[in-house]
Amino acid sequence: MWGNLPLETWNFKQETPARMNRIVEKFTQLKRIGKKGFVVYIGAGDPDLEATRQLALAFDKAGVDVLELGVPFSDPLADGLVNQLAAQRGLESGTTPPKLLATVAAIRKDSQIPIVLYIYFNLIHRVGMEKFIADAATAGVDGLLVLDLPPEESERYESLMRAAGLCNIYLVAPTTPEDRIELIVKRGAGFIYYVSREGVTGMQAKISDTLPAMTAKIRAHTDLPIAVGFGISNPEQAKLVAQHGEAIVVGSAIVNQIAEHGKSPELMAKVSAFVKSLADAVKSA
Repeated sequence: MWGNLPLETWNFKQETPARMNRIVEKFTQLKRIGKKGFVVYIGAGDPDLEATRQLALAFDKAGVDVLELGVPFSDPLADGLVNQLAAQRGLESGTTPPKLLATVAAIRKDSQIPIVLYIYFNLIHRVGMEKFIADAATAGVDGLLVLDLPPEESERYESLMRAAGLCNIYLVAPTTPEDRIELIVKRGAGFIYYVSREGVTGMQAKISDTLPAMTAKIRAHTDLPIAVGFGISNPEQAKLVAQHGEAIVVGSAIVNQIAEHGKSPELMAKVSAFVKSLADAVKSA
């Protein structure tokens, strides 16, 4: 619904469903100028929520197009060790969904970077789906990627998301059968997150050989942008993968940098420099 809005109807200040969703707006802009998108994942509250706020602002300036914030959860089944440890650090720093939404609202005072929450459904269910989605929209969140909520069980969720003006983002894996790919992509909004390899999150030495064939298979069923992630860990890989999708997602490699520099005074400078090197590679693809 958002993709058909003419440019003159965009309202950059109005925080209601009537404004163009920031994710849709960003991919519309990228397509118009012929550039690939760069999506960054970090664990929220790692090492603390003030660092998350500062990193979000730094990433916006470094060329990040969409920011995914992992909401800390005690049982992150889809995540590898690097991101599991980030979730643990987030929990230890006292990060809760309400505190994270307050941080998103603080980010919105200085930045319009599109923000997606990467979240497990139990955290939404505990608050109540309607309240959580409404609170997320009010804070300035643009989309949710619920790891363990399949499209077949998402009718009410999708309806609430549409009403709030948020994108419900779904995952497609290398093992997803084609008939299910068709179902998933027709239910999604914003972009399709293609998990380019089997298993949990984590850095990899090489990219998947099946990437070109799988992105072509997904494209046969949708016009939504495809963001390719899981395992991209350096600028060379980023540039290579960007040739096959409309965007790439980098998570563990950046989370690893945050873990390495922790609460060091150099945290922002070191992580921002690494992120900028990846952003530059994506934009040159």
